[in-house]
Amino acid sequence: MTAKVILNPYAGRWMALKRRDEVESALKNCGIDYELVITAGPGDGIQLASRAVTDGFDPIVAAGGDGSISEVVNGMMQEMSKVPDKPVSLGVIPLGTANDFADNLKLPKDILASVKVISAHKSERIDLGVVNAGGQGSDRYFDNNAAIGLEPYVTLVQEGISRIRGTLRYLLATLMAVRDNPQWSMQIEWDRGSYDGPVTLVTVGNLPRTGGIFFMTPHASAFDGLLTFAYGFMRTRRQIIGILPRTMKPGKGSYIEHPSIQEIHTKWLRVHSDQPTPAHADGVVISKNIQDIEYRVVPRVLPVLLP
Repeated sequence: MTAKVILNPYAGRWMALKRRDEVESALKNCGIDYELVITAGPGDGIQLASRAVTDGFDPIVAAGGDGSISEVVNGMMQEMSKVPDKPVSLGVIPLGTANDFADNLKLPKDILASVKVISAHKSERIDLGVVNAGGQGSDRYFDNNAAIGLEPYVTLVQEGISRIRGTLRYLLATLMAVRDNPQWSMQIEWDRGSYDGPVTLVTVGNLPRTGGIFFMTPHASAFDGLLTFAYGFMRTRRQIIGILPRTMKPGKGSYIEHPSIQEIHTKWLRVHSDQPTPAHADGVVISKNIQDIEYRVVPRVLPVLLP
């Protein structure tokens, strides 16, 4: 069958466009029959992936970063949810800055190596998360993570930073957000419990790592049929700064070991915030000021081509 390769030229700060020839050379060397298209702007990957499923392409290959992959996943699911017994596989050529999805699933980041994984056509189904932002639009799927509170606040800050790239940009945005110290009061409900009180962050993971270095839900798995969320409250900037290095630890010493932080596995999660909060899904801000939001897991729904 023919693969549809959807390349986001902006991924990696336009480095993806410069690597187009390398991508096509690898596809040809591995004997993959393909059609390659370039996204024209935000949201275009969703439309291209949706059309590719309708047109019978398999696999659909996201060539770009985590935002690019998320758009392709959402486009694929728009069509696949209508005919769940005819799944199409997702392939990934990581060309982004953080490449969290690829690293979380132990996908190679070398272009030729990633194309070899695609050519082997060995797939395994993963869970996806779904977020609905208070009825402000249709459901959005997320493959890696979603959040409200401090984390998407950081996303908004880093979108305004233009001269710095990569991990340093995320770190600088985080420090700027901590300086502002935004806080919320929320009512959180999940399938086996609830919480009502002050909140600094609520982060929901399908996979452990986000932002290149932050393990916000270190025990999340895309193969367990559950979402993993963490929430907590830090009153002062000093407390947030003190716990920040521990968000970069996936194992012992992780920030979730702090008594003010809780990590929970659940099938669904509902949140009401007394004050408006931004929300993101896979790094894409879906709202700058929502108050009601719901998350749920869709178990083992998306075949992904894995090593």
